[in-house]
Amino acid sequence: MNILAIGAHFDDIELGCGGTIARHAAKGDSVTAFVATRSGFSNPAAKTVRSDAAARREGERALRLLGAKTVCGGFSTFRVEFGEKLNRKILSVIEKEKIDRVYTHWTGDAHHDHRAVALASLHCARHVPEVLMYRSNWYKSAAGFKGDFYSDISCFLGKKESAIRSHKSEMKRTGSKWLRYFRCEAEKAGIESGLKYAEKFEVIKWIER
Repeated sequence: MNILAIGAHFDDIELGCGGTIARHAAKGDSVTAFVATRSGFSNPAAKTVRSDAAARREGERALRLLGAKTVCGGFSTFRVEFGEKLNRKILSVIEKEKIDRVYTHWTGDAHHDHRAVALASLHCARHVPEVLMYRSNWYKSAAGFKGDFYSDISCFLGKKESAIRSHKSEMKRTGSKWLRYFRCEAEKAGIESGLKYAEKFEVIKWIER
């Protein structure tokens, strides 16, 4: 099976579906990660918080740990728009890799880049048999995440957490909040589904074959 995980920034895939990606790789599936932006950013005072080089270095290491190969779209952080430039990049990966399943951002996400990438993903993956959306942050929005599909990551939570720790520049900024939050989410999803740890997705399309 050919899997495509789509994220706006280096770290989104690891946070939202890292355990599931590791599970696919362990099964022998071909996993590609498309990251739309270079992922560096500055604070309101124009001081660099995370450089593009650090983001890519850390992100590629994290995705390698999960068993995915990386394609970077090269867009600027906070400037991603749903349009033909982004669509072309995503569609080219889908066609080149002959993708069977897509994991992407939730369309109701509060982050502008995440929403733009989600919309582009749904547009470009309209002929892909299986499309699921994930959450990669804790920010509230006006929409409600349905979470109607569960992936068993009981054997892969450790690998997900190792991938998250690879983002040293962001771990320095967030402390241990990322790890605490997403471990709690995995435990909660596990309780809901009768598993030890799980990741939760919202299904857009699923064709049983």
